[in-house]
Amino acid sequence: MRARRCASASAYACAWVALLLTVLPPGAPSAARATGTASTAGTANAAGAASTAGAASRASMAATVTGAGAGRERGRGVGAGAGGASEWAVARNWPVGTRPAVLRGWDPPATPYGPGHRGVDLAAADGAPVRAVAAGRVSFAGRVAGRGVVSVELAGTGEPPLRTTYEPVRAAVHKGDRVVAGQVLGTAESAGSHCTACLHWGLLRGDTYLDPLTLLPPWLLNSGPSRLLPVLGVPLPR
Repeated sequence: MRARRCASASAYACAWVALLLTVLPPGAPSAARATGTASTAGTANAAGAASTAGAASRASMAATVTGAGAGRERGRGVGAGAGGASEWAVARNWPVGTRPAVLRGWDPPATPYGPGHRGVDLAAADGAPVRAVAAGRVSFAGRVAGRGVVSVELAGTGEPPLRTTYEPVRAAVHKGDRVVAGQVLGTAESAGSHCTACLHWGLLRGDTYLDPLTLLPPWLLNSGPSRLLPVLGVPLPR
């Protein structure tokens, strides 16, 4: 067999062929090919598994993002509490003063008729001007149980719209009036309030009470009184 293979070749080439056939046992090329085929198949299977794992990871991440988005959608308009921002932070000023003290914060009741504090109490002297925090329409201006109350439905805050309430207030507006942010709604009254020298500020959507401080954007909620600081290293004008 080997002699016939070398019959048409030179002696030098035939010697090399004979040497290779002697070193490599019969069936070695086939085994090598089989090993290569198995290695290729293993690599393909590993790549396929990695690709499948990557696709599963991407699908899981997409589901997580979608779930988080759905959670944010379910929480739309509820607000993030006194220390955070709200989607409806539409206020452009405080109801009274520039940065009034919060005498009592929002404390939502556990049940619709349970105890709690459905709003915040802001320090306000008798006769202090009470201003609309955002643009809207006056939905009520009158007296309830001896207290002066003004309610304003805020424009562009969904359906039903957010509604702010201010009490006790001696109203200077009427039901149906359109107001802008900062417009005076009336003046604070000392009589009829559940606290001394304060304004009760509330926020509702429909019949659900919310934290009114969430209407304030961070720059307004966290702002303090202006202070003059010394300027150092600058020569005085002559």
